[in-house]
Amino acid sequence: VGAIVLRDDRILLIQRGHEPSYGRWTFPGGRVELGETAREAVAREVREECGIEVRVGELYTLFEPMRREDDGRVQVHFVVLDYLAEYVSGELRPASDALDARWVSREELDRLDVTETARDIARRLLA
Repeated sequence: VGAIVLRDDRILLIQRGHEPSYGRWTFPGGRVELGETAREAVAREVREECGIEVRVGELYTLFEPMRREDDGRVQVHFVVLDYLAEYVSGELRPASDALDARWVSREELDRLDVTETARDIARRLLA
């Protein structure tokens, strides 16, 4: 699951501290834990990675990144649910498995190594 958090004219991005996409910028998020709803997981992941509280809203998009071996076999397959979320409180700071966390403007997007999906969504929402 992932969180798409807008605040004023900026969007929340984290710099990943683990694979896949180590060092690239994307939305905060992670795996759903056993017994946890997707929305609960979104709020927990944002709290763990960014130190802020959010109110999780509606599902915005679903995508399925896959990585294949040279012979075509699937190496990794994720099903990612990105939810819109509203900033509630807290001071933004990278924590847990995020190398960095920032509120990013439309202009700053092109200066960061943002994953393709996150870049497309951010451009759309910040337009």
